[in-house]
Amino acid sequence: MKIRFQKYQGTGNDFIVVDNRNGHFPSDNELLVRNLCDRKFGIGSDGLILLEKDDAAEFYMNFYNPDFSQSFCGNGSRCIIQFAVDNGIIEKGARFNAINGMHEGYSEGEMVYVKMNDVIEIKKQGEYLILDTGSPHLIEKVENADDIDLIERARQIRYSEPFKEKGINVNFVETIPTGIKMRTYERGVEGETLSCGTGVTAAALAHANGNEGEIYVETKGGKLLVKYVRDGNVFKDIWLCGPAKKVYEGELDA
Repeated sequence: MKIRFQKYQGTGNDFIVVDNRNGHFPSDNELLVRNLCDRKFGIGSDGLILLEKDDAAEFYMNFYNPDFSQSFCGNGSRCIIQFAVDNGIIEKGARFNAINGMHEGYSEGEMVYVKMNDVIEIKKQGEYLILDTGSPHLIEKVENADDIDLIERARQIRYSEPFKEKGINVNFVETIPTGIKMRTYERGVEGETLSCGTGVTAAALAHANGNEGEIYVETKGGKLLVKYVRDGNVFKDIWLCGPAKKVYEGELDA
């Protein structure tokens, strides 16, 4: 069976996107998903996104990591909004459902905006900060993010006893004059990605001062903006903002 796909990227975080409203994509085929995301033997990506029907929203975002695990994806959400606009599925914006509940997003000019879920707690664990922005993240503040031996250091944390079973995304965050600069090791990818939307959101909130504001975040793949409002210890009205672009399209055998 031939299935049309499009490749999208949001600040270098790249995804295979398929309109699966007809339900024809065999999403239970783990080997297929793994092979499609493989950069040597498949299309290559940081994940697969299926746009599917949803009774309560314009669509459901069904996201798979390259290892077939599932989670919410911030940059993937921005990409699927742009995909839906580009393909005439929505006009500008939409409410969409995902593994962690309802979201909304819209495309305007060169930017795509996605509203993240509220964050109710930032935990301190030794020198680390831990929070869930749709996916669990650990934040380590560093003097120079570029100098970190990221793979070795991140894997020591990700596979340590507290996180070995379920995994955790590991972020190294440096304060710079314009905001923050960061690098992320993503579980499910099990390596560094050029950008991670939920990680960017987590790092920005961990860096936040005051009851509302916006923080610019520099990643290897480009710059993103996080807006937030804080009510006591709870962060609300969180928006992840940045570009999302189509790279190419093609046809795959499934």
